[in-house]
Amino acid sequence: MMTGRFQRLGMMQGRLSPIRNGRIQSFPFDNWKEEIAQTSELNISKIEWTIDSEDFQENPLVSISGCEETSAVISKWNVSVPSVTCDYFMENPPWKSMESDVYSNLISIIEGMGRINSKLLVIPLVDNSSLKTVREQAETIKFFSKLQNHMIKAGVHVAFETDLNPENFNQFMADFDPFCFYVNYDIGNSASLGYKPREEVAAIGDRIANVHVKDRNLHGSTVPLGEGAANFPEVFNCLTEVNYQGNYILQTARAKDGNHAQSIVRYRDQVAAWLEENS
Repeated sequence: MMTGRFQRLGMMQGRLSPIRNGRIQSFPFDNWKEEIAQTSELNISKIEWTIDSEDFQENPLVSISGCEETSAVISKWNVSVPSVTCDYFMENPPWKSMESDVYSNLISIIEGMGRINSKLLVIPLVDNSSLKTVREQAETIKFFSKLQNHMIKAGVHVAFETDLNPENFNQFMADFDPFCFYVNYDIGNSASLGYKPREEVAAIGDRIANVHVKDRNLHGSTVPLGEGAANFPEVFNCLTEVNYQGNYILQTARAKDGNHAQSIVRYRDQVAAWLEENS
């Protein structure tokens, strides 16, 4: 039985699995079902699905049979999939990609989310998909406007994660339907960029629908929670002030010793304590 203090906490898929091909985040093809069971055993009732370019068509989310299998597994372990991180889009932004199926593959993801009752598609506009020009922003707006009817039919919303400063992020979001498009707030990425939590939440707080919890050094890489530039008490206080009601997804640093479960438990308890202090 999931306890109340962890009710809004979730985990990024793959964080309990061995690192694949040196990548900190990827779909755990070899043991995704076992990981869902382990997530439940760690008293975490939510998992954010991941989908990337590697073996895209083999991801259970994009086939009817895969979604049926996923639904059976999450039902068995009383785990929900409220959100999906689409690293596939980050790896194949339409303004860079030679991949001709980006649009149809996004439709497949959205339809799969509808089948497993997952409501929020997180689109990372960072790193390879970072919006560097006005043209790239315009293409993003056009691309997702075309997808909106598919989103509505499946009951799916999109949450953008960007590296834009607070003012520019606010302006970018102004071009999207506020009932369909939201913000994914990544605490670690913002800290790495030197953004101030109060300024960010003031600019985009009313559009935040999901929060990724991780820590990063200023202009540096991911580190264990509390060891980087993120001011977690201030972030949680700011989110409480704007009545944020969404989930907190652990997208935390991987365990150097390979004991990923022990690290997740430590992070789970740490975040729950911060949230209680700022409730």
